[in-house]
Amino acid sequence: MMSMTFGASSSVTLLFDFWSVHGPAGMVLSVVVVLLLAVFFEVLKVWRVWLQCSSELAPPPDVYAVPQFSGSDGISFVESSPSESSLTPMQQPRRLAPSARKRWLMHGAQAALHMLQVCLGYMLMLCVMSYNSWIFLGVVAGSVLGYFFAFPLLGRI
Repeated sequence: MMSMTFGASSSVTLLFDFWSVHGPAGMVLSVVVVLLLAVFFEVLKVWRVWLQCSSELAPPPDVYAVPQFSGSDGISFVESSPSESSLTPMQQPRRLAPSARKRWLMHGAQAALHMLQVCLGYMLMLCVMSYNSWIFLGVVAGSVLGYFFAFPLLGRI
């Protein structure tokens, strides 16, 4: 019966029978691998968002956008509030509709990346469920590092 409490042993089996760790060197290598998988998981989440935003499948911008006013330049509230004329549709550059083949390819790529993200997430969860403290810390550290480096890229999309 497997122990259901966290322990700091250097002996554990992760995910598959062939990934059996016995000793400190194997544990360090396993923690590094799990850490890199967690970093890749966070990067994959950002990559999917970037791919969706950069594709032509992204929704078009709102044509009834209200202009933003700062109000710090001395304009009164009445002068800065949007009027009926500012709610008329703004002229948007016309985008060509993507071909049906390109839409299906992008949708297929999104589905494949989603499948990869789900599989990787469940594998990381199963690694944590080994109840090894070192593996748990590796997953958490990798997730933090991946978030730290990948999510600022979302602001550049």
